[in-house]
Parts: sequence; structure tokens; C-alpha cells
Amino acid sequence: MNTESLSQLRQRLLYEGLCDVGFSRIDETVPPDLARYHYAVTLMYRLSDAIVDEIDASPTYAYFQHYRAANALLDRCALITCEFLRREGAAAYPIAASQSVHDRGDKYTGIYQHKSAAVAAGLGWIGKSALFISPEHGPRVRLATVLTDAELPCDAAPMESRCGNCRLCVEACPSGAILGKNYVRGMERSEIFDAEKCSRHMKQAFGHIGRGAVCGLCMAACPIGRPR
Repeated sequence: MNTESLSQLRQRLLYEGLCDVGFSRIDETVPPDLARYHYAVTLMYRLSDAIVDEIDASPTYAYFQHYRAANALLDRCALITCEFLRREGAAAYPIAASQSVHDRGDKYTGIYQHKSAAVAAGLGWIGKSALFISPEHGPRVRLATVLTDAELPCDAAPMESRCGNCRLCVEACPSGAILGKNYVRGMERSEIFDAEKCSRHMKQAFGHIGRGAVCGLCMAACPIGRPR
């Protein structure tokens, strides 16, 4: 796909409200049933600092609603991307911003990991919290992905972890789910983060807020991306 077309797509998505768009080749991370798609478009939305900064000992009702609205916007932008690629003669497969599937061996994961494509696109790294971290926006982002068979420019180098010795997210996690290790590409998520423990605590402690589907304490604790 030519550079001019991709520039038009990027500008349209930024106009819709996204903060960044990335392109990557994903042969190493795509599941076998989606192997026809060799490339990915990463869609990134920055969450409201005013709402994230309210998160203290627990998530807020405003955060839960904002989380859902951000996911809805990302899903809409994924549809826009799919239609754009279709008109360019390419196949496209949108991955929902927030959807777990329960028949792939891990009930706390989705059809495809947005973080994998975002890291491959050079947009950031995976933190100790297992959240995707942008060098500009920190973990204060939500992601969606569109897989495609269109050949996309992929010259950005993946970023390694820049978390260093920081343990703020580890100390902020009320469930003890964050194990405190720096992520290295190729690691299983379970080596740095206990998703089952996180989910169980959210339901027990925050079930009155959005059915226990959100927390955000580790995100709010991260110093990267905070407004100056």
C-alpha cells in the first residue's frame, strides 16, 4: 500500500480522536487461525488525565464509563480502518478493543494481543504491570488492532522495557498480581503478571463499580505519561 494512502488513513484516525497509529508485521505473534494476515494497524487512544488522576484506592464510576467509551471509539475506528483497507483491495480483520475469549486456553486473553502489534510497531513496550506503555502517554492508553493482508511499511524497531528499577505499579497493585519483573520479548505474560489473581480481586473489591471489570491502580501509579 502506498505512503500517500496510509497518510490519509492516519490523518482520518487522528481526526476521529486517536492519539497515534502504528503499522507492523506480525508473523511471529499471529495465531494459526489468522495466519493469512501478516500485518497489523495499531490504534491508540489516550485516556483523560482528569479521570485517571481521580483513581486512588479504587477505580471510579467515571473511569468505568470512560473506559467503555474509549473502547467504543476504538472499535469504531477499527471499522473505519477495515473499510479503508477494503476499498484499497485488501482484506482486514478487526480485533475488539476489549474482549476476552474463553476457548483458547486462557480466559483472560483476547483473539489477538493488541500489545504485540503495538510493540512491533515501535510505539512502546510492555511494563512490569503487563500494560502497554507509550513513551509519551505511558499506560494511559487503550488499544485496538486491525489485521490485514495489505503490505504495510514496518521500519520501526520494537522497544525494550524502560521500566528499570521502578516498582510503583507493583506497590500500587492491591492483589499482588504484578510480580515485579521487567518484561523481555518472548516472555509469557504469566512470568510477570497473574491475570487470574487480578481478575479475582477486581470482582471481589470493585464489583460494585462496573461489575468488577476495571481497576486502573497500576496505570494511575505509573509516572510515565503523567501531565506535567
